[in-house]
Amino acid sequence: MPKAVRFNQYGGIDVLQVVEVEKPEPGPGQVLVRVKAAGTNPGEAAIRQGVFAEQWPATFPSGQGSDLAGIVEAVGDGVQDVAVGDEVIGFTHKRASQAEFVVVEAGDVTPRPRNVPWEAAGALFVAGTTAYAAVRAVALKPGDTVAVSGAAGGVGSIAVQLAKRAGAKVIGLASPSHHQWLSDHGVIPIAYGEGVEERLREAADGHLDAFIDTFGADYVELALKLGVQRERIDTIINFAAVEKHGVKAEGNNDAASAEVLAELARLIEQKEIEVPVTRIYSLAEVQEAYRELEQRHILGKIVLVL
Repeated sequence: MPKAVRFNQYGGIDVLQVVEVEKPEPGPGQVLVRVKAAGTNPGEAAIRQGVFAEQWPATFPSGQGSDLAGIVEAVGDGVQDVAVGDEVIGFTHKRASQAEFVVVEAGDVTPRPRNVPWEAAGALFVAGTTAYAAVRAVALKPGDTVAVSGAAGGVGSIAVQLAKRAGAKVIGLASPSHHQWLSDHGVIPIAYGEGVEERLREAADGHLDAFIDTFGADYVELALKLGVQRERIDTIINFAAVEKHGVKAEGNNDAASAEVLAELARLIEQKEIEVPVTRIYSLAEVQEAYRELEQRHILGKIVLVL
């Protein structure tokens, strides 16, 4: 029998299990994907911990994961544009991608370009579409200066590259161990912590046009203090600041489509952006993967391969 990640109650990493499940079957308009790679995301850890139990309650036993890339195993009635054997990048909203087989809506997959590695493809959906939406939200123009907090994380590492493509001067807040990667991608790296306001002012030459917050903490307040207009601040995590200050909170839900996935995959294939993958684990090592992910100091993505 195929295997899948499951948890039966909210809790820490130890509630995650890899269990045998019935092989799913695609219904009308759906495809069955044999998963080759599935990304991990901080939001999934928060859901498992019960942080969003009121907004998005889990039904137990719950699966886990949205990102996926794999090979189409079967198609349901009415599916015309996807065929058995197709290599695809896709997503599911049913917390199910961390499994050997996943049923996906046919409209939620796009072809995997040959030169896009499986690991990058499988980690693309959540981080990529969130970064895409955040960069679009702050309306960057050539010559703008934008700062990105958590600039070396899963979302931040893609956002800084998209911001560079938009012609902006990009400042990335990150751990010193990730500064070389940022510099190599044309981003001005600065350390967070004490004195960050002065370092930002200096790096921005006293003028900051936009701010993308992927980390939380008090970065929205810092952006406002630095003179960034509310409509050009986007946070994907600090929803209290959205309520208090009226800044934007555009993220994954605002760009969750196969069309955006296809555009991002094309940029990867053409080597205009990359998805840094810091560590690869097997499905059986899902607890170890999330243990590392939840330290929040990794570069890019952690991916499960099957």
